[in-house]
Amino acid sequence: MSKTNNNNGENQIKNFKIELIHYRHRDNTLISLLQSAQDSYGYIPEKAIDYISEMVGISEADIYSIITFYNSFSLVPKGKYVISVCMGTACHVRGAQFVVEELERQLGIRAGETSSDLNFTLETVNCVGACALGPVVSVNGEVYGQMNRDKVSTLLDSIKKDMEVEVK
Repeated sequence: MSKTNNNNGENQIKNFKIELIHYRHRDNTLISLLQSAQDSYGYIPEKAIDYISEMVGISEADIYSIITFYNSFSLVPKGKYVISVCMGTACHVRGAQFVVEELERQLGIRAGETSSDLNFTLETVNCVGACALGPVVSVNGEVYGQMNRDKVSTLLDSIKKDMEVEVK
């Protein structure tokens, strides 16, 4: 199970600043720079929006409109483990809502929230594209199919074991 790029913060931020300089004044680079900021910080902070705005000559308002249009961008920090539950039709009719409810109960957060320790973010998504495996949960992009309430505990136990290994 991989975790988001919240580690190596200084190197990630340095890489982001290098990309800013590299892409300055090039056409069609806004999305690439936003992705770089998201990868570097784990979300897109206001200071990154300021830098990008200056470098590419696009207003902050226009940049905010792009960020809020795409679900892959976030203006708030996400957890090390981003748990996404597919709510597409195939997953929905197979009980995805029960999986969400169980994750909310065990994590102590609601869909759309991040735990106070920044370990977990729980979100729902419209479709993962793995309908035959529904209901589907992804953790940092790794897909787990045929999920149900009982499998939630197993999944979370696996994540917590990974977290313990990271601490050692």
